[in-house]
Amino acid sequence: MMKRMETTPLKQIMDLTGKTAIITGGAMGIGYGISYRLAEAGAAADAAAAKLSEKGWKAMAVAVNVADAPQVEHMAASAVGAYGSIDILVNNAGIYPNVPVMRLSPEEFDKIISINLKGVYLCTKAAAAHMLKQGKGGKIINITSIDAIHPSMVGLATYDASKHGVWGFTKNAALELAPHKIWVNAIAPGGIHTPGTGAGSMTKEAEEAMKPFMEKIPMKRMGEPDDIGKVALFLASDLSSYMTGSQVVVDGGVLLA
Repeated sequence: MMKRMETTPLKQIMDLTGKTAIITGGAMGIGYGISYRLAEAGAAADAAAAKLSEKGWKAMAVAVNVADAPQVEHMAASAVGAYGSIDILVNNAGIYPNVPVMRLSPEEFDKIISINLKGVYLCTKAAAAHMLKQGKGGKIINITSIDAIHPSMVGLATYDASKHGVWGFTKNAALELAPHKIWVNAIAPGGIHTPGTGAGSMTKEAEEAMKPFMEKIPMKRMGEPDDIGKVALFLASDLSSYMTGSQVVVDGGVLLA
């Protein structure tokens, strides 16, 4: 007969003490929401260092262009040098210019794909290399978007392409890394209040496009960074111990509309 596994206490399941997390784009918005929750659970987080350190949590900030391989490798090595390991990676850094295809330049296209998709590949490769050497597994969480499932508005074609790419990359990386106990999952946020979506931060065209989007949200509100942070904690902890290659939609129900 198969031996029944003992149930782990909830506090222990959510405890990230002794683990090191890298959160790209972690200084504000969704990234900071994720950094806060992981640091609160005990992980040393490479993001928004001053704010997190004020609360007594270990944190270090590293400036990095996620589309540049040497800078990404330096970021990963810095985390290992400071804290001894990399246990969790959250690929959050991304841009979302609202430019219709017919006005989009090749240079703008390349920039969006480089940061949003190539950056995920480079960071995953660098962090996973350390996780493989450590031999104790790890968690990789990629921030996609509901646009990886269904387009939200005109002007985000290249953004949507990048996020579809990240979702595909997530599933295949999960297959490749599962034998090494490295779980790879994704979070697909809907509309989230961030500095990039605040008043005056979007073009008039994007603001107009947001109005019908807002009307479709069954919960009748935009999400907050902490709504994503809590799901990231779920995926970074043992609460998600039997999940890999999955995408968790956090959108207030907008895809139901």
